[in-house]
Amino acid sequence: MAFDTILVVMGVSGSGKTTVAVMLAEALGIDFLEGDDLHPKQNVEKMKSGTPLTDDDRWPWLAAIAQRIDDWRADGQGGVVTCSALKRAYRDILIGERPNVRLVYLKGSHQLIHHRMAARRGHFMPVGLLANQFTVLQEPGPDERPIVVDIGGTPAAIAAEVIRQLGVVPRASV
Repeated sequence: MAFDTILVVMGVSGSGKTTVAVMLAEALGIDFLEGDDLHPKQNVEKMKSGTPLTDDDRWPWLAAIAQRIDDWRADGQGGVVTCSALKRAYRDILIGERPNVRLVYLKGSHQLIHHRMAARRGHFMPVGLLANQFTVLQEPGPDERPIVVDIGGTPAAIAAEVIRQLGVVPRASV
């Protein structure tokens, strides 16, 4: 039977969303979508300049991600999408009443993520915006049925823990 759940991998910038999401997609044999690829150009430019996005900047981006989730659902297929999804209101747009969409929260300390962001190259999000991300972050509550994984381990260990919490047998090793 095909895996038809859609995973929304969330967390602040630098938490490892893309790395872990790609591993999950490969292990589960489902599609991967980098949510940042759906940002309008003006959002990317704004972040590159060190200016945090407003909710008004985010609404069209979140709607585009939600549309992709609904496309997967309509096709009866699973998928993994990355999205910071820092506020409950954002997650309500992405997950809402969709029973086969699950939230995966990659949780880590400000110190660890700051260190990771300072070491990475080629990403549009500057380390200077990390403090704002933690300020905006509303950690998911139990009613959101999140899979919460600490990011202190290796990406493979994090992906394996997500799969363990899902209770599924992966199609490929992590």
